[in-house]
Amino acid sequence: MPNGRIEVHGHRGARGLRPENTLPGFAHALELGVDVIELDVGLTADGVVVVNHDQSLSPVTTADTAPVVPGDPLFPYVGRELRDLTLAQIKTVDAGVRRLGPGQDCDPFLLTQLPLPGTRLPTLAEVCDLLQGLEEVDPAVELKTDPGWPDDEVRRFVLAVAEVLDSFGLLSRARLLAFDWRVLAEARIHVPQAARVALVERKTLADGTAWLAGLSAADPAAAAADAGANVLSPEHDLVTSRLVHDAHGRGLRVSVWTVNDPVDMARFIEYGVDAIVTDYPDRLHQVLATYDIPRPQPRTPVRLP
Repeated sequence: MPNGRIEVHGHRGARGLRPENTLPGFAHALELGVDVIELDVGLTADGVVVVNHDQSLSPVTTADTAPVVPGDPLFPYVGRELRDLTLAQIKTVDAGVRRLGPGQDCDPFLLTQLPLPGTRLPTLAEVCDLLQGLEEVDPAVELKTDPGWPDDEVRRFVLAVAEVLDSFGLLSRARLLAFDWRVLAEARIHVPQAARVALVERKTLADGTAWLAGLSAADPAAAAADAGANVLSPEHDLVTSRLVHDAHGRGLRVSVWTVNDPVDMARFIEYGVDAIVTDYPDRLHQVLATYDIPRPQPRTPVRLP
């Protein structure tokens, strides 16, 4: 029977309940009770770390409103890379209403997510400001790169994220997440005080993968330890009790993503994972309660969005 603490990670805030990667979404996750706020970041053309899941603005989560200046040749902005847009341009898009993507005929989050029209994408600094005074809640920041990025751009991105976290006194509490394990290597050198989380999914564990910075995908736990990770974070369909055992044997914590079915939550608790990343923190609270496992307390941000 499991015992001890299992962390609740709010995925993109609470994606199942509020618009993802937005200040209202993060605030709602805090109000439900989470140990960790998980978010994704990119870098704008003018060097600002902004919160968004993809490297480009997705038509599923964002919609254009108006150009930042009349006749802007880059408008419409949705569909463009973050690195090609300034913060001012990105701040014009509406991130508060989820929509069906091209070719989609259903989206389960449309049934459960509360639309909040007019919500803007936040900067990492704005999220850090929201977490001020909440020492019990840590930020988990996924840096969105891929193997096609030059090494110097990866390094620049890591340093930019670290600078923001450090300016709010959050660097030593932060977790830096990446599928592109060059991020972990740069963080180990330049930001050793932050925890490093090795993300894996089937695509990044394929033969000959470039995602793992030259390490073998044959043994994910061993590779993550060699990469200098503190945490192995696999996609839920990769997680077995053996993988959890192997990771723990190498001194790694295990954080499984993204788990929304209570039956799966219970299974991973039985496996002994250390954290569960979910779009529905409220569901995870209910499952943890059946195991009499302590749950994070609701928190009200000092600075409401």
